[in-house]
Amino acid sequence: LHEEIIDFYDFMSPRPEEAAMRREVVKRIETVIKDLWPTADVQIFGSFSTGLYLPTSDIDLVVFGKWERPPLQLLEQALRKHNVAEPYSIKVLDKATVPIIKLTDQETEVKVDISFNVETGVKAARFIKEYMKKYSLLPYLILVLKQFLLQRDLNEVFTGGISSYSLILMAISFLQLHPRIDARRADENLGMLLIEFFELYGRNFNYLKTGIRIKNGGAYIAKEEIMKVMTNGYRPSMLCIEDPLLPGNDVGRSSYGAMQVKQVFDYAYIVLSHAVSPLARSYPNRDSE
Repeated sequence: LHEEIIDFYDFMSPRPEEAAMRREVVKRIETVIKDLWPTADVQIFGSFSTGLYLPTSDIDLVVFGKWERPPLQLLEQALRKHNVAEPYSIKVLDKATVPIIKLTDQETEVKVDISFNVETGVKAARFIKEYMKKYSLLPYLILVLKQFLLQRDLNEVFTGGISSYSLILMAISFLQLHPRIDARRADENLGMLLIEFFELYGRNFNYLKTGIRIKNGGAYIAKEEIMKVMTNGYRPSMLCIEDPLLPGNDVGRSSYGAMQVKQVFDYAYIVLSHAVSPLARSYPNRDSE
């Protein structure tokens, strides 16, 4: 399983051509933005900036400038005028918690999300890169888990799944608090790590009472404690992950299908632990399984 995860990672990791193609997409959109607002600053965040992206992943862009309100409609019109996006793909989500423009690039069919003056995404990307340096095994684990959730339609918050950021924080917490392994070493067994990740979040973690904390070396914390710092009358969610960059924010708040994620993790734990057990060789139908 360790070797299979490495092979999968090598296969799914972005090729230089793919990275170059995505940079071209960013350049096309940036040209339109700079044409409208020459002093605007366009930054990449999310999986493209950390390198933890699958071929199907979106590109996340944020535009910094001096506006009282995000000029979503102005940019939408300019993108239509310059034929950057597939015409029917441009959507303005101005009622969302973070207002964004969604589009699909005309040439490459890569999906792009554009927000305005939101610093949290850029800070989160920086934060993740620091942990990728600290834990060399983290990228392997993340790419496998992202693909696993994608195949089960559980990788998007708006369909009840968990966001990439939630998944990455869960993986960091798992590595921080793992009693046996040293996740900074490259020779740890990735197969065992994956199975133990599924075991933790599929059957052992107490979703009802416990929240995940990353800061100060990581800890599990009672939801009552987390609730004390939450604002606007929010209560901790089922998958409660304290945002290491924004105290009082529960990263898992919108993942209403968290228990479905728990179930698929539990099932994966059962299947994989059976498959790698010494008894697996004697299963009569092992080939079909």
